Amino acid sequence: MSNINIRPATPEDAPLILYFIRELAIYERAEHEVVTDEAGIRESIFGPQSTVSALICLLDDKPVGFAVYFFNYSTWLGRRGLFLEDLYVSPEFRGLGAGKALLHHLAREAVAKGCGRFEWNVLDWNTPAIEFYESLGARPQSEWTGYRLTGDALIRFANSTL
Repeated sequence: MSNINIRPATPEDAPLILYFIRELAIYERAEHEVVTDEAGIRESIFGPQSTVSALICLLDDKPVGFAVYFFNYSTWLGRRGLFLEDLYVSPEFRGLGAGKALLHHLAREAVAKGCGRFEWNVLDWNTPAIEFYESLGARPQSEWTGYRLTGDALIRFANSTL
């Protein structure tokens, strides 16, 4: 049986995190959308203004995956929640418990911090991930549709007059 460990990421992990982000982007068919670099990762995750945390998953002391998360807030619950931005395990290490260990670690953190929710998104075509999440008891929130302002549309709206 392999030994899986989860540890908080450190600024020295920025190159590793960027590597996993690029692997994830390739898997999600969006490699061209990764515009950050190691300095951007270091500042955005570990800088003084960061509200984000990251974990590194190790299998027998080899980094095999990561998770990036932050705390949000539910007005209806009157409590914060934990939002998982990214979870990724390299393909050759899937099925060995690394993804489940990352989710378990985050669920325990959410409970310890009094969170009322633990949420994340999954691409609608990612059947292996959907089946995995549902096997853990997670259920899709199909009544909500996500919206996003990004790039030029975000800048145009921010600079517009009302």
